[in-house]
Amino acid sequence: MKAGLFGLAAAIVLAAAPAALTQNAAPHNVILFVPDGLRAAIVDRSTAPTMADVRDKGVNFANPHSLFPTFTTANASAMATGHYLGDTGDFSNTIYTGFPVETAVGSITPFLENDQVIDEVDDHFGGNYLDEEAILAAAREAGLGTAAIGKLGPAYIFDHTARDGKTTIVVDDATGGNAGVPLSSGLAEALAAAGLPAKAPGRGANGNPGSSTKPGTAVANVEQQNWFADVATKAVLPLLKKRGKPFVLVFWSRDPDGTQHFQGDSLSKLTPGINGPTSLAAIRNADDDLAKLRQALADQGLADTTDIVIAADHGFSTISKESKTSPAAKADYADVAKGELPVGFLTLDIGVALGMPMWDPDAKNARIETGKHPLKGNGLIGAGADMPDIVVAANGGSDLIYLPTADKALAAKVVEALLAQDYVSGLFVDDDLGRFPGTLPLSAANLYGAAVTPRPAIAVNFRSFDTGCGEPLRCTVEIADTGLQTGQGMHGSFSRADTANFMAAIGPDFKAGFADPAPASNADVGKTIAHILGVTPKEKGKLVGRVLDEAMAGGGGAPQAARETVASEPGHGDLRTVLELQRVGDARYFDAAGFPGRSVGLSGASGPPASAKP
Repeated sequence: MKAGLFGLAAAIVLAAAPAALTQNAAPHNVILFVPDGLRAAIVDRSTAPTMADVRDKGVNFANPHSLFPTFTTANASAMATGHYLGDTGDFSNTIYTGFPVETAVGSITPFLENDQVIDEVDDHFGGNYLDEEAILAAAREAGLGTAAIGKLGPAYIFDHTARDGKTTIVVDDATGGNAGVPLSSGLAEALAAAGLPAKAPGRGANGNPGSSTKPGTAVANVEQQNWFADVATKAVLPLLKKRGKPFVLVFWSRDPDGTQHFQGDSLSKLTPGINGPTSLAAIRNADDDLAKLRQALADQGLADTTDIVIAADHGFSTISKESKTSPAAKADYADVAKGELPVGFLTLDIGVALGMPMWDPDAKNARIETGKHPLKGNGLIGAGADMPDIVVAANGGSDLIYLPTADKALAAKVVEALLAQDYVSGLFVDDDLGRFPGTLPLSAANLYGAAVTPRPAIAVNFRSFDTGCGEPLRCTVEIADTGLQTGQGMHGSFSRADTANFMAAIGPDFKAGFADPAPASNADVGKTIAHILGVTPKEKGKLVGRVLDEAMAGGGGAPQAARETVASEPGHGDLRTVLELQRVGDARYFDAAGFPGRSVGLSGASGPPASAKP
């Protein structure tokens, strides 16, 4: 990127350059524990004692980074492959595929947290929609034990090309049903011997999202996660140990994410938001599962030979549905609080601004009539649904816009419409479409690479602000394109609250009592696990993380790092997209981005607007 176009850079030295790390002749085991949606700032001895113990006694990755868009499957793809999203093509939980996905009711904007959807998208894109070899696949090919347990979608992504259940063990929400990966005879016998059912339980009361008039859940996801933890500790770990090979096990905890999304502690209020008792119970629920895994390793004599890496996929924020500029917020809907943004507001506002018809890809391409909103927020804009000019993939704290015809003039109109909305905070536009005032290119955020899935034309970041609690990263609020309510939880934005995921590690390959000041990311997690296992996945793209050498036993000090600020030319209203990042060699770490004053963690970001109600 040319500095003359986008801004200034200032380097700071954190410590000495990293030293080389020698691969183990006999690799240790690895457990990757993913507490979905766990904020780094919320973890202490009272909220999550087990994770705090790992952080304090092992390695504290004190400068952590989720990848933007800060969503689950996107960051799962980074951990699974070591590549950034520009290579994996998993740009968000909901993407545009370019073809109707039958397992997503024929939608061209499927939600990827579904094993069957992933299978269908895989088949369309040559057998592997990520187009990068997963680390578990490489480990499996090397003869190591491999397993992925937990939340539907992200767990499967770690080895989605092995669908037989006989090689990589996959246990998730779909296990035991027609859509699940089949259980091997050995695992089925191990479950029976442990007295565990072979079918995953549902979420029960934890799966209650509430509505605009009724609060959501008041309980954590205990029943389902107890089953996953029991499967891991009483069946899978003994089975992997019995095989006598080093192994890698991924445990993806749905909590605190699922509960923080649905919690009913704060309906229509910004406080306590995701800091209420239900969310705190979800954090402790995930922590309890990690404690069970650690105890099982000790009981089975595996503690001294097993590394534990903890990496949340993203941080979290409280939802706000306010806007003073949005036409969508001024309309009336049967299921939306008056004056609030409905799900699909981005689709509605673009359609109104451009005077174009809108269609719902999740309702069999039905026309979106006045007073209605898209079912799931996704939208098709143009004369007809079969050949839309614009496709909107709604995700939450950020949305993706696709232009199937790559029309540069249309892109300029869409950008102009977006710059007029008070809920927008930063735009990233496909490099191939050219430069637009007020925006940065996708490549600035590592969203332009070797992906085989359709690349977004525009990534739209939504505004975030601090409620004024004194700890911004614990009390961030973001505008979110979601059917959830003001006061519930969401992520996906480019605020520091959403990029600051919890990361820590402990075990024979890691230093003890080491606080790592260097930036680390979920792509680095993938590279570091591959390094520990001694495997080298085949690579096609070049947007990769680094091995966290400075955190390894025998490794050097923290590497030299630089801080940079990248800014666009001013657009309408003098708005500039600003991106603040850090760099270690060729690896880039994105702190926050948006319009100054509209993104938490970005220099010059302001507090809550006058209309914010605690």
